[in-house]
Amino acid sequence: MFNYFIASKLTESGGGVAILSKPKILAFGIVCNVSLLGYFKYSDFFIENFNLLTGSDTGFVYLTLPLAISFFTFQQIAYLVDSYKGEAKGYGFLDYSLFVTFFPQLIAGPIVHHKEMMPQFSIAENKKISHRNISLGIFIFSIGLFKKVVIADSFAVWANYGFDSTDALSFFEAWATSLSYTFQLYFDFSGYTDMAIGLAILFNIQLPINFNSPYKSFNIQDFWRRWHVTLSRFLRDYIYIPLGGNKKGSGNTYLNLMATFIIGGIWHGAGWNFLFWGGLHGAAISLHRLWQVQGIRLWGWFSWFLTFNFVNVAWVFFRAESWDGAMRVLAGMFHFGNIELSSFVESLSGNINGQDYLFAYILLAFLFVLFLKNTMEISGGLVRNIGTLCFNVFVFVLSVYFMSMGGYTQFLYFNF
Repeated sequence: MFNYFIASKLTESGGGVAILSKPKILAFGIVCNVSLLGYFKYSDFFIENFNLLTGSDTGFVYLTLPLAISFFTFQQIAYLVDSYKGEAKGYGFLDYSLFVTFFPQLIAGPIVHHKEMMPQFSIAENKKISHRNISLGIFIFSIGLFKKVVIADSFAVWANYGFDSTDALSFFEAWATSLSYTFQLYFDFSGYTDMAIGLAILFNIQLPINFNSPYKSFNIQDFWRRWHVTLSRFLRDYIYIPLGGNKKGSGNTYLNLMATFIIGGIWHGAGWNFLFWGGLHGAAISLHRLWQVQGIRLWGWFSWFLTFNFVNVAWVFFRAESWDGAMRVLAGMFHFGNIELSSFVESLSGNINGQDYLFAYILLAFLFVLFLKNTMEISGGLVRNIGTLCFNVFVFVLSVYFMSMGGYTQFLYFNF
């Protein structure tokens, strides 16, 4: 209600005596949204660092994070900015409420732009049952559910063991840990996005694509064009470009890139590890841009290898509960003196700390993400026949079976 009221003031045309100018109204709206997010999400983080700097003993507030606040905050800030620009006129309160609270994508995105969703509400055909959309929606939802409960949660067992254990990790254990989380996060978040898109299609609503095979990227810029696409778009359009983008010289361009990715990092969670993760990606993007300016080009597969391993290493800071935890995993990954070939052979032939055929799973995951079509590519050419039906039923039933066995965890982005 607050944001709709602010947006209505921003779209008003002339007439009357305005107490505040539109730029001030926009600034007020953005500050209120960011302050609310900051209060709920970062209060204890600020208190912890205040205590560390001053030696005080201020108590934590332990606030419960309102469901989806990170996502609906960005979505509504974008709406306010577009209202200020005159690009979001004529929407009623009911349409706006549906836009903000549409349940399939509310919890963890995609971060939807009003132009992508709200015009669909007034299309007469979208208010009729579509059997084609029902079958397509269930198909996409089922693939997403399979990604989450069968693939991602299988990797979660090893990732959690490796990151949460206090023991030193060997070379192969550390790489198994990092790669397990790299694939857990991929299949967990892309699975959620598929499920959100599939559910929305059941209501004849098309949500934007949020994943486009990001682990196929040959450079870090391409990675961010494919990973969490709607977040990357928001950071570009509402932070990077307003900061000046690349219009004020190379020095400011690199500063703007760093600032944008640091903001993106801290948006994910209240911790220095998230800020550092964002800084790593900001530095990588800046370096990539510098290479482009200098005309440096890397050989294709080496470029992919470099990009994937940078992303994999950076995820360690994203996942670790503490700096020490991240250093423990990284120490194992890059301690070449503790490579034990016997443990690797043993893991291939049977198990590694109870995880049967873990490296076979990792190899299979590589094949999945590098050589198979993604969900949107598959669904784009979907043929509705008995074969598709049988595949859909098998995937869905197998996923429900895994859930019934208790082998699932909450979505990772639920924490953010």
